[in-house]
Amino acid sequence: MSPVLAVVSLLAAVVWHYWLAVPLAAGAVLLLLATVAGYLKKVQAAKYPRP
Repeated sequence: MSPVLAVVSLLAAVVWHYWLAVPLAAGAVLLLLATVAGYLKKVQAAKYPRP
């Protein structure tokens, strides 16, 4: 493998590695929000039932 190809391959791996964090972080935030919303909905529904 030529040195230039090795450097390009390494740079592509680093860029891919950083962009992998974006969907993982977004998914974690959405999961947290869904958990909090579901908890609040369940608690509020039990505390204040609809007539």
